[in-house]
Amino acid sequence: MSRLYNRAYKLLEVEVNKCAKEDLVGEVGKKIVMKRLDKLRFQSGEPLKSEELSYTVKDQFPNFSDTVIQKAAKVNKPSGMLSKIAWIPAALLGMAGIVWVANLPYPMIRKPVSRIAPIILLPSYINMNYNYREAIANVEQADQLINKATSSADINFGAEKVALAQKHLDDLPVWFLGYYPERYCTFFNCSWKFTLDEFETARKQVGRMEAKVFQEKNAQTLLKEAEQAIASAKQQYLAATTSTEKQQAIANWQTGIDKLAQIPPTTVAKKIAKPQLAAAQRDFQTEVGLANGNKLSFTFIEVAKKFGLQAAEAAQNGPHSEQRWQVIVGLWEQAIEQLQKISANNPSYLAAQSKIAEYQLKLANVKMQLQAERDSVIAFKRGKDLLADWEKYVVDNSERGLLASKLQEIINNLENVKPGTTYYQDAQELLKFAQNKQKNL
Repeated sequence: MSRLYNRAYKLLEVEVNKCAKEDLVGEVGKKIVMKRLDKLRFQSGEPLKSEELSYTVKDQFPNFSDTVIQKAAKVNKPSGMLSKIAWIPAALLGMAGIVWVANLPYPMIRKPVSRIAPIILLPSYINMNYNYREAIANVEQADQLINKATSSADINFGAEKVALAQKHLDDLPVWFLGYYPERYCTFFNCSWKFTLDEFETARKQVGRMEAKVFQEKNAQTLLKEAEQAIASAKQQYLAATTSTEKQQAIANWQTGIDKLAQIPPTTVAKKIAKPQLAAAQRDFQTEVGLANGNKLSFTFIEVAKKFGLQAAEAAQNGPHSEQRWQVIVGLWEQAIEQLQKISANNPSYLAAQSKIAEYQLKLANVKMQLQAERDSVIAFKRGKDLLADWEKYVVDNSERGLLASKLQEIINNLENVKPGTTYYQDAQELLKFAQNKQKNL
């Protein structure tokens, strides 16, 4: 009798595919769960119930539909005549058949037998004890090998231990967790008591280790591909006779280095790749870094010139507002930033520094214009406001000394409006007006 029939398998497969698209574990979790379900299809024993199905899928997909699990458990049975044939009385098979039936994982058979003739259940108890001990031992060994791995060999051996642990856990019927074999342990002095929590913890631990093994193997594959790509690119570069061939070899070399850098940081492969990455980058820089550096520095200089040209064009035909001067400042800063990207060991470094000095002087002048515009705007608005107040004093027939004092304050503010700023002409007109009023007092 199969533990998982096709109708139930199909229902679970559809829901697994759905969860894989929504859950963080994604394809990794899907492969782990489907591997388990495939094993269960070919295992003999009691058909899986909803609780066992839940343990099988929910450590990877906690949001797996309970409705689907219940429905799958309901249809997980042989159809037609097969279900009837399965219940032919075991007595026809003789004493051996009686023992075999009594040891089947069905609580309704085992419980009365355990009260009357517990010795008959000895084979299944021995098997359960064996599977329990092997499951725990293999989980502990796998944990040591995988979570404290120092090499790819540890990961590969740990993967074998994970598979063995999973097999022995699958051979432990979940229903048995509520039927502790007291008579067996009385006769054979066993001290274990496999609880539901321990079973669930072991299943989750195995699931996590399966996911880590999957990630580690992917990282190993990426490491091998990177090593092969770098070795091949080096040979291609040394054998290249034309500029085009050298550029292609350089591109392949860089691709190999990028693959080394992409290996997940928590994997053993990354520990192995770290010194290789440093060596590959050093060799790459030695062989092709100078040529690429010259090309890159030329690009930086050209980009800087474009920013500088835009800044110079934007500064023409003034005066300009504060906002426009800020844009011009930003353009000069962008130009300087591009030149600063050229490192000191680059042949173009000296030319870049010379250009930086030129651009910084122009940036300083622009910043002075920006500050002048800001100060002039403040001075003009202050002078204009004071002039409005002065006109109120005139209407109120204030004394001559007060009017003269206010006019002088207005003149002082308007004289602070700098030439070349947006309010300079307006300020000059108000200044002339204030000076004339001052003369007439």
